[in-house]
Amino acid sequence: MLDTPHTSRSTFIRICGAIGVLAAAAAWTPAPTMSQAPSQAGAAEEPDVGARIESTRDVLDRWVETRRIISEEAREWALGKDILESRIDVVRRDLASAKERVVETDKSITDADRKRAELVEQSEKLKSASAELAATASLLETRVKDLVRRLPDPIRDKIKPLSQRLPADPSKSELPVAVRFQNLVGIVNEVNKFAREITMTSEIRTLADGSSAEVTVVYLGIAQAYYAGSGGKIAGFGSAGPEGWTWTVANDMAPQVSKLVAILKNESPAEFVPLPLKVD
Repeated sequence: MLDTPHTSRSTFIRICGAIGVLAAAAAWTPAPTMSQAPSQAGAAEEPDVGARIESTRDVLDRWVETRRIISEEAREWALGKDILESRIDVVRRDLASAKERVVETDKSITDADRKRAELVEQSEKLKSASAELAATASLLETRVKDLVRRLPDPIRDKIKPLSQRLPADPSKSELPVAVRFQNLVGIVNEVNKFAREITMTSEIRTLADGSSAEVTVVYLGIAQAYYAGSGGKIAGFGSAGPEGWTWTVANDMAPQVSKLVAILKNESPAEFVPLPLKVD
């Protein structure tokens, strides 16, 4: 452990005091008694002087050694003080850096909490929106299922891969909302396309006597259809109903329907063909 300058100064004062005492003791010589002869006093004086000189030299050597020790301690104290001050500066810088990191960490935690709150809020909004979309999808699926039942066979066969994916109970569907809407859009697009066109197909129709015959059917979108067959001897018309299409035999209109078929096949020039229209 290094002594402080105050401690070294106190030590030096004590040593100097001791030196003074030793010097006084060395310099003191008892006075000769009356009974001593002059020759004895002169003979004893010479050894006392040598002893005092030797004692003084010894005291001076100790004083010099003490000064050297004090100087070394002072140098060591100065060096130790510089080292301690350097370490204190390092600790202060580390402490300041740690405080800055604490402030930055607190700020990061605050920002993270704020972002987390924002994400939670967004998540709740998305959940609410998803629930609304799911409810809308359920309503649309129910209505589209009703629509599919009222469609004619050609379009029902075309959209069958999509209509089969409609859930039996829309409220319990486990399909993602996006997939459900994609399915609905696919069905509606195909139905709209069919509704804007005149479609001609060949079908097997059951006649009034229970027999079957191949006929040509002309669909005016999804609103009305006419058929004719057997060389223009049989004819009829159909329209959508709650559980599908219903067909009515009307052989008397066979010439008009046959004429319509010929025009669509480019076998006859275009002309106005009057046909009955049933509106529910």
